[in-house]
Amino acid sequence: MIRRLKAELAGEIEVGGPVLAQSLTEAGLIDQYRLYLRPVVLGGGKPFFAGPRPPLHLVASDLIADDLIRLTYVPA
Repeated sequence: MIRRLKAELAGEIEVGGPVLAQSLTEAGLIDQYRLYLRPVVLGGGKPFFAGPRPPLHLVASDLIADDLIRLTYVPA
């Protein structure tokens, strides 16, 4: 179903959450990852990737605000 949507729709399909992203990664359906970082110290939480981190290549980093950075990766 996602492959069909990707083929039929123009533009971007955005998803959030590590479990959904992992299943789309395993299916080879993610063209680009945009990670937004706001550095804080928490001490716990869920990992960003639900499974093994896919091999990625950094293609851009943008300062969005004084304390917010967007990192853009593509599959390596």
